[in-house]
Amino acid sequence: MFDSDSWQEIFATIRKNKLRTFLTCFGVFWGIFMLVVMIGSGNGLSNGILSDFSGTATNSFFCWAQKTSKPYKGMKPGRNFNFNNEDTKALKKIPELAVVAPMNQLGNYQGTNNVVYNMKSGGFGVSGVYPELTRIEETKLKDGRFLNQNDITEKRKVAVIGKRVQDVLFEGVANPIGEYIRINGVYFKVIGITQPASSGERGKEQGETVYIPFSTFQQAFNYGDVVGWYAVMSANNVPASEAEDKVLAVLRERHKIAPNDPIAIGHWNMEKEFNKLNGLFSGISGLVWIVGIGTLPAGIIGVSNIMLIVVKERTKEIGIRRAIGAPPSHIVRQLIIESVFLTTIAGYIGLVLSVALMEGVAAAIPEGEGGMFSNPTIDLNAALTALTILIVAGALAGLIPARKAVKIPPVEALRYDN
Repeated sequence: MFDSDSWQEIFATIRKNKLRTFLTCFGVFWGIFMLVVMIGSGNGLSNGILSDFSGTATNSFFCWAQKTSKPYKGMKPGRNFNFNNEDTKALKKIPELAVVAPMNQLGNYQGTNNVVYNMKSGGFGVSGVYPELTRIEETKLKDGRFLNQNDITEKRKVAVIGKRVQDVLFEGVANPIGEYIRINGVYFKVIGITQPASSGERGKEQGETVYIPFSTFQQAFNYGDVVGWYAVMSANNVPASEAEDKVLAVLRERHKIAPNDPIAIGHWNMEKEFNKLNGLFSGISGLVWIVGIGTLPAGIIGVSNIMLIVVKERTKEIGIRRAIGAPPSHIVRQLIIESVFLTTIAGYIGLVLSVALMEGVAAAIPEGEGGMFSNPTIDLNAALTALTILIVAGALAGLIPARKAVKIPPVEALRYDN
């Protein structure tokens, strides 16, 4: 393999046929380049969309009250209703549930409210929550602490603010902990500052939210015992869909809702949606590999065809070698090395440039701001696997012409005229 004469012959052949060699190598280069780019793009799409799921328990679900759509027990359709504190007590008795976290929010879903500190104000989401919410949605603290059970029991007027809230309201303030903010005329003491635990829209929402104790929320803003919606996590080894069915059945019974009413209680199952997207991206990944690897044979076939031409051009030379005693294995090795050399060099260049392109795109997208496309990088193992496949294919591409070469009898090869 390291015979200098063999390598001199290989380089002499390449120099003699520069254009042909370039076009052959370009086919291989383009095949692996497109494979890596497609894999990286698929990863970027997957990372961007699934980033909204990061930081949230996949065995969780959410439900909220809407209008009824069917008559039931003498009640007309179109009836409004609200969840309440008694519903919370009933749900906590369901053994399939690990966490029941009632929540309220001022305004509508993702609504904003005027939050004031001294002369500065901003529109941010204000949520009344229980400490148990952190078991469902990851909460990272930048400073201070999160809400605890004593805050709920004593209905303390305390607040945990997001990083974006701090940046807007407390610009120039070294430490907002202990300061007071005003929400709809009610003052709350800042006890903690969170930073986004995930990227994408969910991370942005976390940074712009003010969390206050659920019980304080109901009292301060005259919500009575109304619960806006529930965040629920199923117990260990209990599918979220099974726990969800139990919760919906209890809530329908308590509020006299028809069992077959599909609209009255809105619900969103994290487990189901996560599994759907995982299945989708597994299919996309498989399709990318099929299409990407499908481009490689075009380059490999090009290499094989070129090697057949090389054999044809060097038939007389091969005959002379055979006549003076060169073993067939030497001829085969020479052609295979030439084929592998071309595919390896072209494949390596394609791999390096495609990985560099993906890394450049990833660097150009600010962290957490890629939306549906984020971190389009490729796993090193996948890249090396693609290159290995290419090298093996290159060896096979050289093997076919090599076997043809050694099958030519030396006498016929010496008589051959190009």
